Amino acid sequence: MRPATYKAIVDRLATAIRTGELPAGTRLPTHRTLAREHRIALATATRVYAELTGMGLVAGEPGRGTFVRDQHGHDGLDPDRRLPVPRIADLSFNQPLADEQTTQLRHALRELSTSGNLDAVLYQQPPGGRSHERAIVATYLLDRGIDVPPASVFLTNGAQQALDAVLATTTRPGEVVAADALTYPGLKLLAATHSLEIAPIPSTADGPDLDALNQLCAARPVRAIYTIPTLHNPLGWTLSHATRDHLATIARTHDVLIIEDGTYAFLDQTPPPPIQAIAPERTFYIASLSKNVATGLRFGFAIAPGAHASSLTRSLRATTWGIPGIVTALATGWIADGTVGRLEKTRRDDAASRQQIARTAFTGLDYTAHPSSFFGWLRLPHDLRADQAATHLADAGVLVSTADAFATTTHPPHALRLAIATPPLPELADILEHVRTTIDSIPW
Repeated sequence: MRPATYKAIVDRLATAIRTGELPAGTRLPTHRTLAREHRIALATATRVYAELTGMGLVAGEPGRGTFVRDQHGHDGLDPDRRLPVPRIADLSFNQPLADEQTTQLRHALRELSTSGNLDAVLYQQPPGGRSHERAIVATYLLDRGIDVPPASVFLTNGAQQALDAVLATTTRPGEVVAADALTYPGLKLLAATHSLEIAPIPSTADGPDLDALNQLCAARPVRAIYTIPTLHNPLGWTLSHATRDHLATIARTHDVLIIEDGTYAFLDQTPPPPIQAIAPERTFYIASLSKNVATGLRFGFAIAPGAHASSLTRSLRATTWGIPGIVTALATGWIADGTVGRLEKTRRDDAASRQQIARTAFTGLDYTAHPSSFFGWLRLPHDLRADQAATHLADAGVLVSTADAFATTTHPPHALRLAIATPPLPELADILEHVRTTIDSIPW
């Protein structure tokens, strides 16, 4: 019997995984066993698993073996929200809406239609937005501890475009961006698009390991540090003032830029000052109205240090030029008349209620969340794989995201991020109890 070729083994295993013959969570033979079964060299067996890993079909875990990965998109980067059963809840993505928001939108559109300068929203907007709308956002940011002139504010199509433009402005292909070992998935997508390397910063219980960050910046040419200091996604921490000072000191010592993501910062009512206020000469601040107003509004902004303002303008001009005038008129109108402030308070109160429900539902499990957060981090028992848990939950009608979406390291922890803002509040307790019951029923 002739030994199977390397490519034939890869194709056979890939087909078995994609067809479900080898379901998610299946432990594959060891490298030595695979080599013996197929009469190939040990190095060839290692190459087979390396190729399957590169295809996203398997994952190796030190000391445990090689496992089939879930193929339903629970890593969150390109989620497949189709389910094999009727959907009970989508806990993979937050889309919070308040009951009165459709009425507010109708009212705002009527107001806009009767304004004396309606034709202005039909003109092409300049890169970064119109000056009076940038001024409205600058005033709004004073409550977050950010005091900048309107010329430092750049309006964008959501925070993702703001981050994209900032990376295009500050980095070149091949450069290194430091980020937490678990971080916002959108950064990973953009790093791949811009051919950037993400260097992971290990985490402690209270935030990033800054000694490790300092060593990283000393050893490697880190271009920027991406950080979420207030209500971290997905771990929920808010860094202390001292930790923010320390991070800023590291950046200054090694002449590294800082990209501060404040998307969820509005949910923490009394956070320490943003890092932008501590190190304004090197910090870009990005945020949006997606979570505090509506995900479909696609209104965001970036704050840029003065030395980078012209470059950021060019980056915005090279992509979408400017954002739609009707969007900026609605968003800045709601900021100016206090609607955004009222919605943010509603969101904070709602998030606090949801976290109380979640903590009750997951009593006894390793669940971590900020007390007024729209998401939580559920660490699974040691022998239960995250993709296995996500698959069982999908079969039970619930979508979740696994740690793979957020991990910048090779071996993600076995954990789930649960986005709890979308389900109706009266239904949330039953949904989370259903999640717990499903997880408890998984054999491991």
